[in-house]
Amino acid sequence: MSFSCCQCQGIESTFDEKDAKSDLRRYHRKGPQKTAQILIDFLTKEGIRDQTLLDIGGGVGIIQHEMFKRGLSEAVSVEGSSASIKISKQEAERQGTAQKVTYQHGNFIQIAPELEPADMVTLDRVICCFDDMTALVSSSVAMAKKYYGVVFPKDTWILKILFKLCTIKSLPSIT
Repeated sequence: MSFSCCQCQGIESTFDEKDAKSDLRRYHRKGPQKTAQILIDFLTKEGIRDQTLLDIGGGVGIIQHEMFKRGLSEAVSVEGSSASIKISKQEAERQGTAQKVTYQHGNFIQIAPELEPADMVTLDRVICCFDDMTALVSSSVAMAKKYYGVVFPKDTWILKILFKLCTIKSLPSIT
């Protein structure tokens, strides 16, 4: 599938197969990043057995992989990087959960009308990087039957600069 939006083209060029493989290696060595682990632990404590997940911008699928180990029944992964989807599918095959995941490649806002609501919706370090944050939040919140989990990137000086640049370029209408 090809995309006409700059957001999707940027994701494809930024999150390539080399980055996806690196993310998966890091996950195998160290597990989920701390903030993602907090989200996973919270949702697990609330009860995920036989629940559904919509993971938006899930990269190589770390949240879904971890939640399947804890009883999640099925997941939909919406991801703008075809390389991340490829690596996530390979990992799901390795873990024996491939039949439980549906992958959607593209911009969540464009795909959302085709999706069914899920018990849980997660956005791990996605919300600040999306070109239309308001649409992303309103569309994704509407998809959550029970839980809506968002992880923001660590507050580092480089991310502050990047966020400021993205805000200036992409979000002038947000007040």
